[in-house]
Amino acid sequence: MRICRTPEEMRSACRELKASAPGGRGLVRELGFVPTMGALHAGHMSLVEAARRECGVVAASIFVNPTQFAPGEDFAAYPRTLEEDCAKLEAAGVGVVFAPAAETMYPAGTTAFVDVGELGERLDGASRPGHFRGVATIVARLLNIVGPDRAYFGQKDAAQAAVLRRMVRDLNLGVEVRVCPIVREADGLAMSSRNAYLSAEERARALVLRRALDAAEETVRAGERNASAVRAAMLAYFSDFADPQGEGLRLDYAEVVDAESLLPVSEVRAGDLVAVAAWVGRTRLIDNFLVGVG
Repeated sequence: MRICRTPEEMRSACRELKASAPGGRGLVRELGFVPTMGALHAGHMSLVEAARRECGVVAASIFVNPTQFAPGEDFAAYPRTLEEDCAKLEAAGVGVVFAPAAETMYPAGTTAFVDVGELGERLDGASRPGHFRGVATIVARLLNIVGPDRAYFGQKDAAQAAVLRRMVRDLNLGVEVRVCPIVREADGLAMSSRNAYLSAEERARALVLRRALDAAEETVRAGERNASAVRAAMLAYFSDFADPQGEGLRLDYAEVVDAESLLPVSEVRAGDLVAVAAWVGRTRLIDNFLVGVG
């Protein structure tokens, strides 16, 4: 597996990787791309598996993107495990990894960024101003460097997926955005690199997110289609488990929205997104499900 540090090196390596993809006359050689911030877990590796299955050859990136972190967030503390991550990616069959420095991706004097408009101000964007501007900017730059046929993201970051689908469409980037199912721990907690921040007590409390979603899903399965009632089922669950001071568990949002526009819906339909975000201690976690999907 080749590890590249500059855009020029990565661009050349990806061309070579795609040219070496298995295939014959009449078969299209495709390159799958898995962008990550490292600290890889089984959720990330499921994206690599999907890319390998659908494309044959896979490139990945490991870059903790400073522009998607607001002041006071966990940019400095975010886990960085490059050596271990590269070993996992190589074992999974990734052909090339892009691991640039911050100054490589954002040279001095950088002024061009991707503005994702009002879509980037919804759900996570409402509580993390500028977050999706940073996400869209780095993903656009990575796609431009790698030139993949398909790019793979996780459903856990559902709002991010909506932003990136819109960006790819609006900018005519010619990449298929693939969103893969959430991978969970045995007890149901959605896998996240930030789970490592949780103490044992916080880890147990974090299950409230999944259980609130279970309450919403049971409400829908029982025939309820009023979005306010479904949301109320989640809020009731959080109110039962949050401590009065909100120090152990503090709700950010519990919403039922259109999965593409991220706007609230009044009537729940198949494909709508039911999503929650909460701080467990100092750690912000997110989770969701798509109505009638999976």
